[in-house]
Amino acid sequence: METAGTETLIWTGSYTADRNGNGEGIGAITLDIDGKLTSLGLAVPANSPSFLAIHPTLPVLYAVAEEGKMVRAYRRTGTAELEPMGEPWPAGEAACHVATDPHGRFIVVTCWGDGQVILYELDHDGAITSRTSAEAAVDPHQTGPTDEPRPSRAHSSLMLPDGRVMTTDLGHDLARVWRYEPGQGLLPDHHVILPKGSGPRHMVRHPSGTVFIDTEYSIEVAALRAEPQGVYELTAVVPASVNKAFHGDSAAEIAMSTDGRFVYVGVRGSNRICVLKVGAQGTDVTPLADVPSGGDWPRHHLVHNGWLLVAHEGSNDVLSFRLDPETGLPDGPLGRMETGSPSVLVPAA
Repeated sequence: METAGTETLIWTGSYTADRNGNGEGIGAITLDIDGKLTSLGLAVPANSPSFLAIHPTLPVLYAVAEEGKMVRAYRRTGTAELEPMGEPWPAGEAACHVATDPHGRFIVVTCWGDGQVILYELDHDGAITSRTSAEAAVDPHQTGPTDEPRPSRAHSSLMLPDGRVMTTDLGHDLARVWRYEPGQGLLPDHHVILPKGSGPRHMVRHPSGTVFIDTEYSIEVAALRAEPQGVYELTAVVPASVNKAFHGDSAAEIAMSTDGRFVYVGVRGSNRICVLKVGAQGTDVTPLADVPSGGDWPRHHLVHNGWLLVAHEGSNDVLSFRLDPETGLPDGPLGRMETGSPSVLVPAA
């Protein structure tokens, strides 16, 4: 995480006019040790760069254009400035997430609109050089010809320590695991079936190896564990909230405390952050408390250096909360900054 004195630089994605948002592109903000948030302005104009990912070693950032069905690399040119790096590459309908391989070999884009999972290989400068679509998902809950077809909705990817990649499909209630083959893209390894209608969305990996997934539709957290052979299994599904889910709610981001003791799930609609405690072995979670997010439509949140930052798409702001290291509970908000339709918060590296 890059710090300038006592401040941390954070890139912000946004929704822009092409998706009825108030953003202008990729922005830059700083977080200081007291939780104060300061805008550094627009890093580069872009159309609905709703999700961002940084290269692990180079001053390069990747952004999806959700409405434009593209992904593009950007090169850092100053403290908080970016410039386009090469031409945009085509993605799928409603490309909503991008993640980088920790070795800098590729990025993966997942597309909510048409279910595509797409791998883009990178060169030594971090530029995109190729594009390969992975095998389409098949709905495991479609048991007969009379069942109503459900669209595939790929939503996020997670890089696993052994080099494999896990992706979620909230339309088909799947977590899929892939092997990367240079020149061939992502090849199917195996998949895990989640309860029908749950809607697996985003993921976070615990140091113990458990992958926790928040479910957009059922407002739950699913735990996946790998057997010694590397095959993941669904081991638990628990409510994200100590309270019930309210009409119109949908889960958004899931994040973990630095020490792995707590998990945080954002819920849009009722606008809260659900705090869950991780079990001693890291294999399960238990709902602990619900805290108001402090704004409207918490699309994304970030845990960093003892702070919880929440990006509210609806109220056009980012808020900071101090996290109690013992209880895991947020205190605040202690800082607030206005910015148009924020959609993601990514610390600069």
